[in-house]
Amino acid sequence: MTEPGYRRPIGELIFRRLVEPRRFIQVIAGPRQVGKTTLIGQVLSSLDLPHRYVSADEPTLRDRFWLEGQWEAARLLAGDGEAVLVIDEVQKISDWPEAVKRLWDEDTNAGRRLKVVLLGSAPLLVQQGLTESLAGRFEIVHLPHWSYAEMKGAFGWDVDRYVFYGGYPGAAPLIGDHSRWSRYILDSLIETTISRDVLLHSRITKPALLRRLFELACAYSGQVLSYTKMLGQLHDAGNTTTLAHYLDLLAGVGMVVGLQKYAKGRVRRRGSSPKLQVMNTALMSATSGFTFEEAHADRAFWGRLVESAVGAHLVNVQSAGEFRVFYWRAGDREVDFVVETGRSLIAIEIKSGRLRGSLSGMAEFDRLFHPARKLLVGGDGISVEGFLTRPVSDWLTG
Repeated sequence: MTEPGYRRPIGELIFRRLVEPRRFIQVIAGPRQVGKTTLIGQVLSSLDLPHRYVSADEPTLRDRFWLEGQWEAARLLAGDGEAVLVIDEVQKISDWPEAVKRLWDEDTNAGRRLKVVLLGSAPLLVQQGLTESLAGRFEIVHLPHWSYAEMKGAFGWDVDRYVFYGGYPGAAPLIGDHSRWSRYILDSLIETTISRDVLLHSRITKPALLRRLFELACAYSGQVLSYTKMLGQLHDAGNTTTLAHYLDLLAGVGMVVGLQKYAKGRVRRRGSSPKLQVMNTALMSATSGFTFEEAHADRAFWGRLVESAVGAHLVNVQSAGEFRVFYWRAGDREVDFVVETGRSLIAIEIKSGRLRGSLSGMAEFDRLFHPARKLLVGGDGISVEGFLTRPVSDWLTG
């Protein structure tokens, strides 16, 4: 791949895999508007292979018969040689895992050299389909929200703009008009993701509750909130299991996540009150009603926004499965983020200027769990910009 291109390291990885002899289905999964289609377009333009790109993200119903037709057209394109078939928004196709498995195995048995790339904007749904039917046949590339380093490199943003406007490259040209930027985030990203990636493909008995839960998670990002308190805030008589399921679905489309309290033992972790965390601070800013100037002037809100930016930096890399992110609290002592990688722990505390009623729990956490590293971000510790500029892996390895 010779072009400078967008997200070059990931693009080069996909390029290398596609020029290899046919081995695995390549799966690129990530939230909406992080550039999956742009990225694969750059890779295809660099490949000296015929290719066919199709998208299932259309109003008309896409089923396995449509998929079979696209696959057959790509086979004809390949002939006795090689070709690449790209299927975008694959999770929109009914029964896609079984159909892809059958078609891929047919090509394998017939010695065909058709290479296949699947793109999906609902990572959780895509992952479920892969593990259920396509075990041993795929490699997955997680494409998270854009990092500060990427937004700075592409648009020249400083850290404050990234903290407020987040990591959506398509929205970046609109920040000069706050109303237009906000409507784009609310309509083109939030509403489209909820209505087309969650409600249409999951069993949701209370869609209004799911929408209100998303708004609550944005409003309380960076805060620990029990499911019981959430139900009270939402004025709903539903059960906590439903709420936890909805939160998992919102995490599965790259919007918000409920971090669990760190404890030794998975059962104790799962039963804890979650710490709500947006996966892109644009979601928090657009739903807040604040302009950039108003948010920056509000000390409490800006402090939560900074903490949420650090949290988003961590949880977006977590999606690749290299480590897990938690929080920790005991009484009035807390640690903002705990990163578990292998058998090692990293404790991270954010000093953002936000007023807090509790004392630091770093010393107590150190006494109980002996983390390999303890990091203070902000204030007289590592600068927020310095922390966000470097890949998360740098902080884990020293």
